[in-house]
Amino acid sequence: MINSISGDTDFIKVINNSTFTGFVHSTFNRTFNIKCFENGDLYTIACNRLDNGPNTLIVDIDNMKLMEIEANDRVRVEENLLYIGDQLTISIDKACTWESVLPNYPCNVEILKRNLMKMKDFINIHGVGGGMKKNVITLNPFETEVSNILENRTLLLLNELLNDRISSALPHAVSLIGLGPGLTPSGDDFLTGLFTIFNMKNSPFYPYRSFCEDVLKKAKTLTNDISYMTLKKAAIGKVRESIISLLNALLIENDEDLNLSLNKLLNIGSSSGTDIALGIVFGMEANIRAGG
Repeated sequence: MINSISGDTDFIKVINNSTFTGFVHSTFNRTFNIKCFENGDLYTIACNRLDNGPNTLIVDIDNMKLMEIEANDRVRVEENLLYIGDQLTISIDKACTWESVLPNYPCNVEILKRNLMKMKDFINIHGVGGGMKKNVITLNPFETEVSNILENRTLLLLNELLNDRISSALPHAVSLIGLGPGLTPSGDDFLTGLFTIFNMKNSPFYPYRSFCEDVLKKAKTLTNDISYMTLKKAAIGKVRESIISLLNALLIENDEDLNLSLNKLLNIGSSSGTDIALGIVFGMEANIRAGG
């Protein structure tokens, strides 16, 4: 048996209610995902080196491969314990609860403007190319073409959003789904960042946040299960802790916090962190321009 260190409030509630059954959907070095029979959602068990996130439990182990968890292992809950096949039992008795709560969009955007400039400079230097960020030096013409398509489609999306043509923006957002490299494609990661900003209370685009769920309705058949689940949560403002930390850092004048938060986000996946960060920049700048 291993202990859960922390976990998403809703996931812990489901376990406490003993209403969870499913099977292992996919396994990785630092995580494995469970498909729930009751609602069809994916839930993640993550090692202690990762941050909190929606539908996620952080457990006190640093490598999942040691557990020999395999796809299709059955999952069940009994007496507040989560059983993964015959290999692993997870206790949530000592787990701290965590909930995804976004900060409000600021009334005064001057600090935000300055921090966005710093953020873009940081991404230019430290961000991973090949997705939303172009590789300056690449011998891969396919990668270059994908980056060009991503750039063109985001510009079309921005134009429609800024001209208050939300319904016309929908096909441009949908055209990004499943596009680009990575387990979670670059276009999906970018939309995760953008959806997050749509869900910040008091932002100019907050009244149009149903746009996110309209995009999601088209996404199911266009991307993989893991990426779709991330988009599904982001569409209602539920994102991982590192994204929320960055948003909080963008709203205050503290360069150390901003750089630390950016560095943590950019280290997600291969290019995923960079793609999410650029979606956040895009969303914030669109809000600033829409707000006059």
